[in-house]
Amino acid sequence: MNKKLSILFLFLSLTILAQKPTLYLIGDSTMSNKENPEKNPEHGWGQVLPQFFTNGIEIQNHAMNGRSSKSFRTEGRWDKVEKQLKKGDFVIIQFGHNDQKLKDSTKFTNPYTQYRANLERYVTETRAKGATPILMTSITRRNFNENGVLVDTHKEYPLVVRLVADAMKVPFVDMQLLTEQMEIAAGPEKSKLLHLHFKAGENPYYDKDKVDDTHLSKLGAETVAKLAVNALKPLKTGLEKYIK
Repeated sequence: MNKKLSILFLFLSLTILAQKPTLYLIGDSTMSNKENPEKNPEHGWGQVLPQFFTNGIEIQNHAMNGRSSKSFRTEGRWDKVEKQLKKGDFVIIQFGHNDQKLKDSTKFTNPYTQYRANLERYVTETRAKGATPILMTSITRRNFNENGVLVDTHKEYPLVVRLVADAMKVPFVDMQLLTEQMEIAAGPEKSKLLHLHFKAGENPYYDKDKVDDTHLSKLGAETVAKLAVNALKPLKTGLEKYIK
């Protein structure tokens, strides 16, 4: 009897585990996991996201440095995600930084044609598996001019995300807006703490001066992740019930 109960318990446990939803993250370096996180000052906001969710959902961060909406697919990274997708899962889609790279034919996409078509395809293929797509604009760069005005660098790409979200009725988080507000509130000096600003020898991870206004420090990543989580709650996608 005990053996039968043990087998039954194991079967039920595996069934429950199989039903556990997964949140997949696809995007670029601003979202991705960084190596050596205990010592590396750089963190992606997706890397710190699990701390804001319960263990009722699994989080798989497939975001990768330097990838665009185009190269993420051509390298087979989307195929790996798509094969695992099941009903009840979620996919956060955030590209744009690397789609702008005019000098790299493997990454560049025309915002109004290729980029838009790529986003639409990710949405359609996610829905085909019974999963929920969530579109996000890119996070802003810390790009203050001499007058202390934050200047946009992403041009048409965030607009296209908004257009796709509206046309296809996709849950949408305007991370560009939220992170612009974050940078402006911090100001030109304090906002450096959200990114990677170090003098040579100030941090053992960098032997030369480090000035990076695109990527995030751990503080920056956690701040951005909080913004994302708070924006996800009212969308009523079903994901909110797994947020702490």
